[in-house]
Amino acid sequence: MQLNHLPQEFELARPVLQTIEHAGYEAYFVGGSVRDTILGKPIHDVDIATSAYPNEIKGLFHRTVDTGIEHGTVMILDHGTGYETTTFRSESTYTDFRRPDQVTFVRSLEEDLKRRDFTINALAMREDGEIIDLFDGLNDLKTHQIRAVGNPQERFHEDALRMMRAVRFASQLDFTIVEPTLTAITDHAELLAKIAVERTQMELLKLFTGQTPQRGLKPFMATGLWKHCPDFAVHEDALNDLTQRLTQGVSDAETAWTLLATQFDLAAAAISPFLKHWKTANQTIATVQNASQTAQHLRQGALNAWQLYQGGANLTRANEVAVILGAPDRQAELTQAYAALPIHDKKQLAVTGRDLIKAGIQPGPQLGATLGDLEFQVVTGQLPNDASALIHQITTN
Repeated sequence: MQLNHLPQEFELARPVLQTIEHAGYEAYFVGGSVRDTILGKPIHDVDIATSAYPNEIKGLFHRTVDTGIEHGTVMILDHGTGYETTTFRSESTYTDFRRPDQVTFVRSLEEDLKRRDFTINALAMREDGEIIDLFDGLNDLKTHQIRAVGNPQERFHEDALRMMRAVRFASQLDFTIVEPTLTAITDHAELLAKIAVERTQMELLKLFTGQTPQRGLKPFMATGLWKHCPDFAVHEDALNDLTQRLTQGVSDAETAWTLLATQFDLAAAAISPFLKHWKTANQTIATVQNASQTAQHLRQGALNAWQLYQGGANLTRANEVAVILGAPDRQAELTQAYAALPIHDKKQLAVTGRDLIKAGIQPGPQLGATLGDLEFQVVTGQLPNDASALIHQITTN
């Protein structure tokens, strides 16, 4: 196969490959950028594989960075752009089911490609656009199939994260996982527990934000991968229900976690340990707690003024989740009602703690409670956001 019109990212990188080839080595574009170009999708990082060893690459270019030189990866810096360039390699056994015990640099492209996860990711492209397909990846792209390179049992035993990558690609690309690969995932699903949760989290979130999450969620459930994700084991029914409901990807990672927390019917106090088991950031936890509570209110009906105020920046996220779970779409009315609130933040309150101290309120818990009460009454329309009216309220009660 010959691609005659390459994306600009490849055109800019062609001189790098030409430099390597002129020195007598082989060099190819590899990975997701080649796959996505063939599919007509936007590309991101441009990765290069070469028969040149790391020290040989460093001798050809003035500016390089040793980003993973023990595994053969050198970053070539060319006109402000970095290109990760990795030497062809073969790998030994994987006793931790994630990383090879030993990496051996080789000069053979086939040796390098046959260690990759799926046929659609084992394509290489010369600098002129000629596609090298040693494992029938082009046919799998054409038929929209995800197939492990070689023996799928070996591929998943080598790197258990590849199982999550399979269901993630099914969602992102709207592809089907072929039966032998699916069977191998089922056979090795329990190995997912040996993978760092941060890596599993990345694949799960890409699944939920993919174009067709059902394509990934169905094999995720059918193979038993879900059982080996933190805190998922007790939510089988909720996950199965979500598999039927989630017909398109959610907006972002925080929305994905909000959807899961809401579908699992987690209280705010339970959301924190759940997300900490997934190694999420504290800010994400706070966002999900707020958005999930708001989504639960939306599932019960329209929001009152205080619920609108508390939802704040998460109203759109909460509405998205509520709609997925069967509530009517209230985005337009939420936007209008929120805009009509007298204040949108405590800082907009017409009085401050200093004003209340001058009015006779003692510093301490009472001060905070009084400010909170005034905030509530202003938001709910019981008091105007006027300094004299608010001071009068606290001095006459």
